[in-house]
Amino acid sequence: MTHLQACFLNIFKASSLLILLHYPAMVTCECTCEVEDLEHGKGEALKFKLGSILSILVAGAIGVSLPLLGKKIKAFRPENDIFFMIKAFAAGVILATGFIHILPDAFKSLTSPCLSQNLWGRFPFTGFVAMMSAIGTLMVDSFASGFYKRMHFKESKTANNTDEETAEEHEGHVHVHTHATHGHAHVSASPSEDLALSELVRRRIISQVLELGIVVHSLIIGISLGASQSPETIKPLMAALSFHQFFEGLGLGGCITQAQFESASMVMMATFFSLTTPVGIAIGIGISSIYSENKTTALIVEGIFNGASAGILIYMALVDLLASDFMSPRMQSNFRIQLGANVSLLLGAGCMTFMVKWA
Repeated sequence: MTHLQACFLNIFKASSLLILLHYPAMVTCECTCEVEDLEHGKGEALKFKLGSILSILVAGAIGVSLPLLGKKIKAFRPENDIFFMIKAFAAGVILATGFIHILPDAFKSLTSPCLSQNLWGRFPFTGFVAMMSAIGTLMVDSFASGFYKRMHFKESKTANNTDEETAEEHEGHVHVHTHATHGHAHVSASPSEDLALSELVRRRIISQVLELGIVVHSLIIGISLGASQSPETIKPLMAALSFHQFFEGLGLGGCITQAQFESASMVMMATFFSLTTPVGIAIGIGISSIYSENKTTALIVEGIFNGASAGILIYMALVDLLASDFMSPRMQSNFRIQLGANVSLLLGAGCMTFMVKWA
């Protein structure tokens, strides 16, 4: 070995010894700093979580309550032309929520590399769940409407038979069964009244199914926000979800108003909607120590529930909210309402799509 090689070897040995002696101190310093930053971040994140509970609760309550105050605010009365535009805007928000916010999250969860690719990677479960939830919503809508119509028809028929039997012994006169000659053919409701009742039943079913889809989604995003430990993630989510809940509440409140529930039922449905996301945040805070978004169970549960919620909201927005209004004779015969509703729809969908940047 030459003298030069021996010098290089000694220098290398000395450098290696210094690095080995200094490395544990470096590691200790880095770990200490990370722990301190993490603890500080958790404390700051908790403040924003508590603030988001209040912010989202107030925004959701205001949004769902405005249409319920139609007696005092003329614009929110169902018979008012502006109500069509407000409802179209809210339907656009709900539609964009399903397509832009929920469905991509469901795809992300169920196609995660953390899941077994032999099962979850070989079949599009997200699209399948969304499709089945949309079909299920259609079936519930159809069967429930049919059940209430048949029940009402049976009651009407019973009342009609009772009226006919009573009319046969009117003031001691014996009437034959040809009631047309005596004017005693009584019916419980006219065809127009039956049609109005049928429409009312359908609107009540729509509002209840829509609330179910919104509540499932709201609970999941609340848990996700509550379980997050990053203030940088929570800050924009707090603002975005506040607007999100306000507009969703506006759409749901419009449906509840048209359904003409009793006051107690309206208050109960509005309260349930307003509390869902804050309760989800509280649950997320409680399980934040054991919850991980990358755990297999969490990914599967979030993905399936998000996919189902997306299918429900997309169906409800397109079929029950938009199609029923946009194809109604009132809108078809009035170009001003038609134009305003289309513009409102695009604005609602556009606002919610733009919001995906923060949420």
